[in-house]
Amino acid sequence: MTMTTVEPQRDSGRQAVSRVGEIAAAVATPQPITIPVLRLERASDGRLLAHRDGKSTAVRVVRCFPWTDPTRYASLRDEKDNEVALVKEARDLDPESRRVFEGALAEAGFVLEVIRIHSMEDLYEVRQWSVETKQGERLFQTKLDEWPRELASGGFVIRDVCGDLYFIAEPERMDAKSRRILWALAE
Repeated sequence: MTMTTVEPQRDSGRQAVSRVGEIAAAVATPQPITIPVLRLERASDGRLLAHRDGKSTAVRVVRCFPWTDPTRYASLRDEKDNEVALVKEARDLDPESRRVFEGALAEAGFVLEVIRIHSMEDLYEVRQWSVETKQGERLFQTKLDEWPRELASGGFVIRDVCGDLYFIAEPERMDAKSRRILWALAE
């Protein structure tokens, strides 16, 4: 019986090392990334339009938290509530888009600030609130399972059945009756 010895090919090792080097070089070389430019405008019918990649979509602005920085992190959503774009900072937009965005943001961010709670009554399937806000007297309703949400700042937000927001900035500075009504629902 004759044995045949096979010699390893030394070149194939060099070729493998060479290929690894080529791959590493290709990965290390940054490739340009094209980010689609977002433009915003108001249509003649008042709708907010987002233009991106040659496509126009009617959108609405939804403010994201934190509310303490209102020009950052706003979601632009279509009629099916799908996010079309996220605006991280208003300053990232071109001047005209920024002007339109800030106007839409102000409309979306309208929040009534409550300074006194006159009464809160449980009715059939809703709570009816009578409050005084900085903008005047208001009567609104919330679902029975919609509770005031406490914010990290110590304030509270209440969302009514229409989606409007009522903000209580400093509950400890309200009168005793207002605090008693709020604390009964917040705890």
